Amino acid sequence: MDVAEKAPVEATFEPLVQIEMEMETFLSNWHHCDQLSTFIARIISHNRTDPVRHANFFSSALNELLEVSFRGGSPDGQIGCAVYRHGRTERVKLTFPCLSRQRQFFSEAVSNTRREDALTHYLDSISTGLTPSRDVVFLDLAINFDAQIRLENSAPPSITLVVDLPLEGVVS
Repeated sequence: MDVAEKAPVEATFEPLVQIEMEMETFLSNWHHCDQLSTFIARIISHNRTDPVRHANFFSSALNELLEVSFRGGSPDGQIGCAVYRHGRTERVKLTFPCLSRQRQFFSEAVSNTRREDALTHYLDSISTGLTPSRDVVFLDLAINFDAQIRLENSAPPSITLVVDLPLEGVVS
């Protein structure tokens, strides 16, 4: 008799907020990253143990993700950001159009967050006098926010980043 292995059951994340915007409009002003991240953070943080602290952490993390999409996105299509919650963890699903050459960058950057030497790579990147590369954003989220980051299948030319942020467990 064959014993089938059961796949781990993923936690159920409840939807909190979702926004969509034309990517061309989003790319028209760098400040949209900060404005959207602040707005969404205030909406989802109202019922947390320390709402101000939670909003600050969440806004910072989401702002970094939006800036990555700003730098790597294509003006054709829409950007969508959905936030979900399971217990102490917020899940961000960020979908945006990007060129095929950018898809490879995102795949490698996300993969680098799971490397054994991720912390060393992160520290080396931020200790140089050079501007940190875009992939350092993912390492920062994984190391400093204990984020779990993955790519979800989405129809080209879009890409979907899924980032789980256990912010209530972050020590300030």
